[in-house]
Amino acid sequence: MGDRKGDKIVEIEEYSDKLTEFFPSDFKNYTSDEKTKAACERYFEKIVESVVDLAFFTIKEENFRAPEFDREAFEILAGKNLISEKLSLNLGNAKSMRNWLAHRYGKVDDKKVFEAIRDKLFYDVRDFLEAIK
Repeated sequence: MGDRKGDKIVEIEEYSDKLTEFFPSDFKNYTSDEKTKAACERYFEKIVESVVDLAFFTIKEENFRAPEFDREAFEILAGKNLISEKLSLNLGNAKSMRNWLAHRYGKVDDKKVFEAIRDKLFYDVRDFLEAIK
C-alpha cells in the first residue's frame, strides 16, 4: 500500500475515533448543543472528503479509469468488485450530504444528519476501509 493511502486510512480512522468520542447518544442532545452539532457536521465533512481521497488514491494505484466526478469514484470501485453496489450508493449519498453541509445550499435537516452519522457513516466507513485494506 502506498504511503498516501496508508496515511489517508490513518486519517480517516482518527477522524472517526474523534467523532465517536463526542457524538451524542440521542437526537435531543445533538440539537441542544450547537458546538457539538457543528463539530459533528465538520467531522462528517472531513471523514467523507478523506474517503473520497482514498477512493481516488485506490483508483490511481490500480490504474482504473479516472472518474470525472467524486461520486463516480465509488461506482468505479464497485464495478471492479472492490466495494459493494450498496456501499457505493451509501458513500455517494454521504458525499452529497457532505456537499450540502459544506456549501449550505439550504436549511440543514438536523435529524437527517444525525441519523446519517449514527446509522450509516460509522458502518460504511468501516466497511470501506476493510475493503481497501
